[in-house]
This record gives sequence, structure tokens and C-alpha cells, in this order.
Amino acid sequence: MILARSTPGFIFCILFIISYFTNKYVLSVLKFTYPTLFLGWQTCTGTLLLLGTGKLGWVEINGFSRSTALLWLPGSVFFLGNIYAGSKALSILPIPFFFVLQNVSEVVFFIINRVTQRERSSWIKLLSQILMLMSAFILMLHNPQFGPNGYIWASIHLFCIGSYRVFQKNSKSGLLSDFEQQLINYLVSIFLLASAAHPTGDLFGALEFPFLMSYKFHGGCFASAVFGFLLLLASVKLKSGQSLVQCAIWVLLAKILASGLSIFIFSTELSPLTVYCILTNHAGEALSIHSDRILDR
Repeated sequence: MILARSTPGFIFCILFIISYFTNKYVLSVLKFTYPTLFLGWQTCTGTLLLLGTGKLGWVEINGFSRSTALLWLPGSVFFLGNIYAGSKALSILPIPFFFVLQNVSEVVFFIINRVTQRERSSWIKLLSQILMLMSAFILMLHNPQFGPNGYIWASIHLFCIGSYRVFQKNSKSGLLSDFEQQLINYLVSIFLLASAAHPTGDLFGALEFPFLMSYKFHGGCFASAVFGFLLLLASVKLKSGQSLVQCAIWVLLAKILASGLSIFIFSTELSPLTVYCILTNHAGEALSIHSDRILDR
């Protein structure tokens, strides 16, 4: 019984790790730093797979009106900001650093909710936010070699994640399923990324990419799109069968495993202070989850 309930979580963790590692490989190892094309490929593939699985009845896409889609448009813009800035940051930052800064999106979500919804919080929640924010700040000060570009893109990334979560929570497009929301996100992203490919120089810059005809590059791009879509399926499956707190625990576990394993796969320089910041940040994340768990009782 316990194993059956845990299976979606373990599958999620495996796909989470593989998805981040394939993205990191293409962005940092092969150095394909043309996000409009890379993300355009991923979102286009995701759209086709989502529509295909919807036609087969494997995922639920019931259709939606144009007005409903327009109401979700701000969320799609935050989604695009999330993946674009995240791609730029991940190409520069080691995976453990990336997750430390990404976790600050919880602080953004907390502050916006506190201001707009007047939600009261426990001292445990406040402490968790301080731990995540301070550990990320110290990490940036102690590792200036990744800035300013890496940290600026990471800051945009975490702001968009936090804003997207707030919008998703308070959106009036409540009739949209997770897959329908993602389909709109994909379609809007494809349009905007295609529009930006030429002005950003990515369209012609990619022609000079040294591994353009390499099977490693083709395999990495293919794997990033497919595993990204499988991660979406696993995420929705996890959310449908478990509480938000339980889902957050699985996400925390996946981040810790990905951070630990990435040290042995990708080039990562760690000092005692850096390790302390990473551990403190994840401790703050765990404390935040614990405070939510107490609130749900």
C-alpha cells in the first residue's frame, strides 16, 4: 500500500532529475545558448505531445473558450519568463546553486500573498523565508564568478515562478485543468519565442553552433523535450493523488537528489560556506513545508 502510494513520487523524482540533467547538458556542456530556439523546440514538442495524448484520451483536454484563454494570458507570460530566464540561469549556474536561488520564489509567493491577501503566517513560516532568502544572498556574495548575468537571470526566474503561483492560486480561470493551462502556456510561448528568434540573433547565431549536426546535440534536444513532457505528466499525476504538502515534500527530495548527483556529473566547485548555504536553504524549504503541514491539520 505504501509502495503503491509512493510510486508516483519516485517516478516524479526520476523524471525531475533526468529532465534537469538533459537541459544542463545541452545548455552548459554543449553550450547551446540560444533559448528562443531551444525553448521553442521544447514547447512545440510539448504542444504536439499534449494534443496527441489528448486525442488518444490519455490526458483530459475538454476545450476552452477564447475568453477563458485570454484570462489565463498573464499566467502564460509569467510561464514564459520562468522558462526563458531559467534556461539562461541554468546555462551559467551549477544545479545546486540554481535550486538555492529558485527556492527564493517561495519568498516572492509569500510576500505577494501577504500583501494582496492579508494572510497571516506563523513564526515558523517567517523563519523559513528568512533562511531561504539569507542563504541565497550569502551564496551570491560568496560566488561572484557567476554574476551578474547568472544571478540577474535567476532573479527574474524566481520572480516569475512566484508570480505564476500567485496568479494560478487567485486566477478566475478556475475551469481550466492543469493540462489546459499548460497547453495555453505552450501556445503563447511558441508564438512569442518565434517572434523573438530573429531580433535576439538566435536564428542565425545557431547556424554557427559547432555541434549543430552532432548526434549528441540532437539526442540531448530530443531527450530534453520528451522528458520535460513526461515530467509534466508525472507532476499532474502526483498532484491528483496527494496533498499539496506531500507534493512539496517530493519536490524537495527531487531537488536534493538532483543537487547531490549533479556534483559527480557536472563541474561544480564547492566551499564549506557554499555547502552551508545549500543545506540551510533546503532546511528553510523543509521548514516552510512543515509550517504548511501544521496549517493543514
